[in-house]
Amino acid sequence: MISAFKSLLGEHNVLTGEQLASRYVHIWRMNDGLTAKALLLPESTEEVSEIMKICTAHNQPVVVHGGLTNLVGSTETTLQEVVISMERMRTIEELDTISRTVTAQAGVILENVQKLAEENDLLFPMNFGAKGSAQIGGIISTNAGGMRVVRYGMTRNLVLGLEVVLADGTIISSLKKIIKDNSAYDIKHNFIGSEGTLGIVTKAVLRLSEKPVSRNCAFIGVNGYENVVKLLKHMDKGLAGTMSAFELIWKNTFVGMTSPPTEVTPPLPYDYDYYVLVESMGGNHETDLITLENLLAAAMENGIVEDAALAGSSADIELFFRIREDVHALVSRMKHDQHFDISLPISDIGATITSISEKLAEIPEVDLIYPFGHVADGNIHFMIGKQNESVELKKKIDHIVYAPLKTLGGSVSAEHGIGLHKKDYLKLCRTEEEITLMKLLKKTLDPKDLLNRGKVI
Repeated sequence: MISAFKSLLGEHNVLTGEQLASRYVHIWRMNDGLTAKALLLPESTEEVSEIMKICTAHNQPVVVHGGLTNLVGSTETTLQEVVISMERMRTIEELDTISRTVTAQAGVILENVQKLAEENDLLFPMNFGAKGSAQIGGIISTNAGGMRVVRYGMTRNLVLGLEVVLADGTIISSLKKIIKDNSAYDIKHNFIGSEGTLGIVTKAVLRLSEKPVSRNCAFIGVNGYENVVKLLKHMDKGLAGTMSAFELIWKNTFVGMTSPPTEVTPPLPYDYDYYVLVESMGGNHETDLITLENLLAAAMENGIVEDAALAGSSADIELFFRIREDVHALVSRMKHDQHFDISLPISDIGATITSISEKLAEIPEVDLIYPFGHVADGNIHFMIGKQNESVELKKKIDHIVYAPLKTLGGSVSAEHGIGLHKKDYLKLCRTEEEITLMKLLKKTLDPKDLLNRGKVI
């Protein structure tokens, strides 16, 4: 089998043995080395197809690697698995400024798509902290979210066409640029968010928008969660469709993000229960700025807001977003870390997060509790600092965070996926009938269970 891979890709694109020592399964575990039978470096959809034909003939399980920022174990490997890395498939094949689309291979870095769009007076709105390393294929496979979901939606809303290789090597290609296509089942949505368990994304047509003329943002200090909700409704209504982000940071998290050893200066004092980052993107800088200023003034007059810092320049805007995006500032304070991204109704977030935090604080081995997230779409992240990596402690923390979600109609995964780490909790947010259907789909598309074996279901 290895000989067949080398014949197909060339010896230098098939890594085995000691060559895997410099590879890893996550960018936060770069010193661990990769455990795998081989790592393959294809350059085209056709090569991925031929790889899968070889793997099917040998009953060889496969794990696909993208930018390796996954947080639920979807890229973890065993010695029995072959890894397909998409890093050589990094070509942006076409930018269509009329259709406002970009066609990109799976290994293209998100930030490169953003830059190309911006250079052509367009916008690819997806935005999150790992934009400098996350690859398009992985983003699609996990249906990534980020900070502008409230306006532009999840990855699913930004994919028009898709090319995918199935487990047996069959290529499913529908690289359409059209927004409306109601011709029976929309097959691409089976693969978006499936975490590589149903097929390997190799290429995509992504939807772009016109680049906004203005971009304004503010950091806002708020006391009481009821005022956070009031502020959300006030801003969303007043900005009339131009609100592109509404991020909520709890006080202790804000302190962790902006105090030494970080080098950023906090835009507001540490006097408030919550800190909200609001961004608007519109068509007239001067009037859009005035609108935001007036909305903040009205919110203060009505007792919704305690304090606010308005970004006065593009440098200020970048600083504000760097504060929110730099989760490493929090991780660096932890001996061991555990991450969550849960969804729950906006109305329940305040009381639920308070209750979860109080219960976590009662565990002696828990040192730090940092909640923050995309409150406008109900997605809250937790970063937990703990004293050890024991399975018992992990499960105890998991239970506290996930326990309220089923009753509330929430989700154990807002945007990171299920992978290995959340498999046991899928039943909290999906019915038995839904999971049965998922298993049927998996068995139909991947009867030998070759793709990301043991992940998700």
